[in-house]
Amino acid sequence: MAVEELQSIIKRCQILEEQDFKEEDFGLFQLAGQRCIDEGHIEQLLEIIQNEKNKIIIRNMGWNLVGPVVRCLLWNDKESDKKKDYFLMLDLLVKLCNPKELLLGLLELIEEPSGKQISQIILLLLRPLQTVIQKLHNNKAYSVGLALSTLWNQLSLLPVPYSKEQIQTDEYGLCQCCKASIEFTKPFVEEVIDAKENSLENEKLKDELLKFCFKSLKCPLLTAPFLEQPEEARNDPLKYFASEIIGFLSAIGDPFSKMIFNHRRKKRIWKHLEFEEEEDKQLADSMASLAYLVFVQGISIDQLPMVLSPLYLLQFNMGHIEVFLQRTEESVFYKGLDLLENGLLRIEDNSLLHQYLEIKSFLTVPQGLVKVMTLCPIETLRKKGLAMLQLYINKLDSQGKNTLFRCLLNTSNHSGVEAFIIQNIKNQIDVSLKRSHDNKWFTGPQLISLLDLVLFLPEGAETDLLQNSDRIMASLNLLRYLIIKDNENDNQTGLWTELGKIENNFLKPLHIGLNMSKAHYEAEIKNNQENSHGGEEIPNMPPEMQLKVLHSALFTFDLMESVLARVEELIEIKTKSTSEENTGIK
Repeated sequence: MAVEELQSIIKRCQILEEQDFKEEDFGLFQLAGQRCIDEGHIEQLLEIIQNEKNKIIIRNMGWNLVGPVVRCLLWNDKESDKKKDYFLMLDLLVKLCNPKELLLGLLELIEEPSGKQISQIILLLLRPLQTVIQKLHNNKAYSVGLALSTLWNQLSLLPVPYSKEQIQTDEYGLCQCCKASIEFTKPFVEEVIDAKENSLENEKLKDELLKFCFKSLKCPLLTAPFLEQPEEARNDPLKYFASEIIGFLSAIGDPFSKMIFNHRRKKRIWKHLEFEEEEDKQLADSMASLAYLVFVQGISIDQLPMVLSPLYLLQFNMGHIEVFLQRTEESVFYKGLDLLENGLLRIEDNSLLHQYLEIKSFLTVPQGLVKVMTLCPIETLRKKGLAMLQLYINKLDSQGKNTLFRCLLNTSNHSGVEAFIIQNIKNQIDVSLKRSHDNKWFTGPQLISLLDLVLFLPEGAETDLLQNSDRIMASLNLLRYLIIKDNENDNQTGLWTELGKIENNFLKPLHIGLNMSKAHYEAEIKNNQENSHGGEEIPNMPPEMQLKVLHSALFTFDLMESVLARVEELIEIKTKSTSEENTGIK
């Protein structure tokens, strides 16, 4: 019945001119064709499509059958013979139908699905889509841009695999789609390369391809992990995708080094590429991704000039590292840390001049490392962040170290980080006391102004000693070290001149704070024990756990008190010894 109905519609349309086809004819053709497919009359439908007499009708109306055919290929579990017929029908429709209508129809089909069906339809339709676009001679750049934009929008919805197992399983098909998108794009890239004259249409096509490449650098490549072992890396589909995208950029963009190093200039490299404010942000993400792929993964690094100094490369990449550390994804943090490590390992210790800290990213990157160290839930990332901060400190000259320490003491708001900085200050003082030159940044007036940020309690005796215990213990250990290493008569560090201020701002308030804190926690322990014996429940925590926490706090205060007592004892011994020496001299 459906076949007869379709033949009746075709017979009526055969006597009409192309321009006389009505909207009603299109609708009736689509309904009858859909019914033929639903009822399984595939062979008869193929005959109708291949009949030369129906050529004009199929050219104008056949594209309406693409959707039903595609849905049958994707979602109906048809036997292999039928599937062959569906593929044949799709190929015939792509070959015979109006390419302009087909383009829009195929893009609508690609936009429809969600979840795992996204990759299925992309893998099915990219080759037909490529064929259709190649038949469109007018406005090809617009058609390619529309197709690539639709493709990227759908790819960006697919989850990026984060482990070797996920990459190999490729559950959502992202890796397969990335490979298919390269095959789809390649002929258009070759067309731009082979163009004999630089026409406006060719420039537009180039710009559409460059946009897709840069968007791909952000998604999926910004967050995509890469397999580390050499034998695995050779078969890494995401690294293959990255290499091909960078290859396209290198082939159709400006010279590779100019493209990488000049992207921030106000005058755009590509005349027709206009990035709005949001797209500027996307471009920053894309360029950071490109820097990682080139400098850490080594993709196309041989295209860069070998004369670039390590300090220049570090300065260039600091802005990209800043972009990585502003994100929240674990894999992106790793890339930022790897790119920083790659730059720092190229330069000598103490060779990074303090003037570099006048560049914004040279201060925001270590602050970003502090956030990774303190806020990231992944232990390996926190440890790597700490290691990179130490490596960064090691590379700075003495004045740079002094400046960075001040910055982090003022901004970190974390007792553990402050303790780490104080330990580094102690290390630098030790180096300076052993040197005969270049020691002014960690001795004398410069050190004293730095110690003002260390040897004090933020809220005096009311400071929360438990919350600040790491910082306070590090400060006490630093003070003990200074007293032991620097004699009052030498006073290289300037400590003995400032001892009165240190006692008033740090030691005395700490004494009072410790007495108050110990009394408070001892009362809490007594209260807890009485409540436990009385059978009252302590909210939020079992009594035995609460007692353990309280005793742990008391132990911390006892430890602090013992170091404080030792510091005061050393001060007394040193001042008495100096006094006796001076008396003896007289």
